[in-house]
Amino acid sequence: MPVVRLLLGLALAVLVQLGGTQISPHFAVFVDLFLVAVSLHALSGNSLSGLLVGLVVGLAQDALTPGLYGLYGFADTIVGYSTARVAQRLVIQRATGVFAVVGFGSLVQQGLVVGLSLMLLPSPALPRPLEALVKAGICGAVGMLTYAASARWTTSYESRRRNRMSRLRLG
Repeated sequence: MPVVRLLLGLALAVLVQLGGTQISPHFAVFVDLFLVAVSLHALSGNSLSGLLVGLVVGLAQDALTPGLYGLYGFADTIVGYSTARVAQRLVIQRATGVFAVVGFGSLVQQGLVVGLSLMLLPSPALPRPLEALVKAGICGAVGMLTYAASARWTTSYESRRRNRMSRLRLG
């Protein structure tokens, strides 16, 4: 089930990211749904899974965005692994905790991308600090809302399944 949820989340992230950039060229400056997908998957606490999903999703993001190939692959790998390690150490059950983790992950990713860009490119285009904070807030909010909606859907699904199973036992 987690693999299906990850693939659906990644497909949705690709579609929304591509659609958003078609509507507004500044969409990618303020929203990073790929990072949200990596962070939400890494909250399961599996370090290897967080690392591999960060790598795959980051490389997919690199393929869909202009710029140096591998920047987001590297940054999302670090964010996925770090988020999984944080989830192992802390119990994150509330949506506000997810907001903080995803928002901080966004800041870490942007810091890694800026650092790598400064080392590898002669004159990189750097984001403004206010844009980075707004992006972190938006990513945190999207992650929080996605986490809350997923938890609500899972609870509803389990309730329906238990109801159906109890009717089968009675009949």
